[in-house]
Amino acid sequence: MGKIGLQLYTVRDSAEANFQKLLTDVGELGYEGVQFAGFYDASAEDVQKTLHKATLRPAGAHVPIDQLQNNLQEVMRYHEAIENQLIICPYLPDSMRENKAGYLQTAELFNQIGKELKEAGFQFGYHNHAFEFDRIEETTGFELLFENTDPELVKMELDCFWATYAGHDPNKIIRDYKTRCISLHLKDIKVENGEKISTEIGTGTLDMNKLIQSGLDHNVEWFIVEQEHFTGDPLVSAKKNVEALKKMI
Repeated sequence: MGKIGLQLYTVRDSAEANFQKLLTDVGELGYEGVQFAGFYDASAEDVQKTLHKATLRPAGAHVPIDQLQNNLQEVMRYHEAIENQLIICPYLPDSMRENKAGYLQTAELFNQIGKELKEAGFQFGYHNHAFEFDRIEETTGFELLFENTDPELVKMELDCFWATYAGHDPNKIIRDYKTRCISLHLKDIKVENGEKISTEIGTGTLDMNKLIQSGLDHNVEWFIVEQEHFTGDPLVSAKKNVEALKKMI
């Protein structure tokens, strides 16, 4: 059975204001886990204690590529202390994806990072946006990354919004990569003023029930809410999202 988590970038203003209180608030909303996007200078000990009190599990963490390249030992020490086993690279700078050679070099780096993390008891993954689906010669950046990395070392956190935004069917991606996708980022999609933006689950055009079933059929562990556009309080949206997902999972 899949678990429901919240990517804390969704509520970043509240996190910056009072990180520990936010974790407690998220637990009260009914989420099973949280996915981190920074720790706001909180110690690992304090984070771990608050997670336990809020009955929340770590659902991974987005860690910038420069930290993974230059500070991996410290990253592992912190995440071991908070009992988080999933480390995700959330984004690539332009310099690592300018062309096919750049993506291939990045894939090699991902294999190295993934190997070191796996040997230490962690799991490594990559989170996509839309740019990975741009054509590069006869292929795409997305294919270059995942077809040139070891499936045991580099897992997939598929952002279904961004895959759809780029014109791809996330259900097909989940099927094509079988059990490689371990986490889904979920936010609905709507068009406002001619622009595709994220919205609460169930209020847009994505077939969320189909996406959930695709994930469950392929052993996706975490279904992660991540919303970026709001008309009101992001915490209110977070509550609506978890309530909607609980009816589907």
